[in-house]
Amino acid sequence: MAERKANKILLYYNAHAGSGVFKNNLDHIVARCQEAGYQVMPVRAAKGIVIDRVMSEIDASQYSRVIAAGGDGTINLCVNAMVKYGVHLPLAILPAGTANDFAYYFELPSDIDYQLDIALGSKTTNVDVGVVNDRYFINVAALGALIDVSQKTDPNLKNAIGTLAYYLKAVTEIPQIRALPVKLTTPDHVYEEEIYFMVVMNGESAGGFRKLSPESYMNDGKLDVIAFKKMPIVELAPMLFEVVHGRHPNNKHVLYFQTDRLTIESEEDISTDIDGEHGEKLPLHFSVLHNRLNVFVSEKTWQYD
Repeated sequence: MAERKANKILLYYNAHAGSGVFKNNLDHIVARCQEAGYQVMPVRAAKGIVIDRVMSEIDASQYSRVIAAGGDGTINLCVNAMVKYGVHLPLAILPAGTANDFAYYFELPSDIDYQLDIALGSKTTNVDVGVVNDRYFINVAALGALIDVSQKTDPNLKNAIGTLAYYLKAVTEIPQIRALPVKLTTPDHVYEEEIYFMVVMNGESAGGFRKLSPESYMNDGKLDVIAFKKMPIVELAPMLFEVVHGRHPNNKHVLYFQTDRLTIESEEDISTDIDGEHGEKLPLHFSVLHNRLNVFVSEKTWQYD
């Protein structure tokens, strides 16, 4: 019996991403895939339950690739299911959400046809996947007082003004922010600090802050840890301006280091966030799956191997 060709594409999409703009392009996306000779299996995002079942049952030998359409949260759910069930298909991204930090890292375009040229192309690169407890993340895990601010920000406001929503909301709540004690343990060092918030980065941007971790590379086998330490409250607002411009790693109130393993503990109940979704309870145990994910990139703009 002849071997069946891997000519299918799994299309995982969030119909509500980016105020629902993706739905207008769904037929066009399917048409482009069919014109390229592929059968499309559409899977609608639904809190991760459906994609988990699909990835647990998929015969990967029949598929050429996975296309994930949505924001970072949608991509996170897709990657979690792929890693959990050992699916090693290459992943293409159609950024369509409020936060598209993962797509930004790969310099993906905003034009849908250019995105599809990349998704249906052959140029890929390998990237790391972060691990926190029993979950995976593509971009960032964060914790601290400012995480509460982000999670309380009106989603409609986020859709309307993006980065500015996070920034303005944080600044307005500065008088209520207090530093929280944490213990950070790596294979080489133990840090005990009081922090306003901190991030553990796989990529270089989060929540629309494009230069949050300007030294990060997604394929270096390392996580970049940035903690904003307790400081005079009058210095916190200027610090946020430095964050916007990527100048904060050299600030005396910032703890920055790289590691492949990290444990975060605290005596307090601290809010956490993983790729824009509510995160785990402390303690958090971090590690890296080096080059676990194969991602489609542009042959014109992508320069890294």
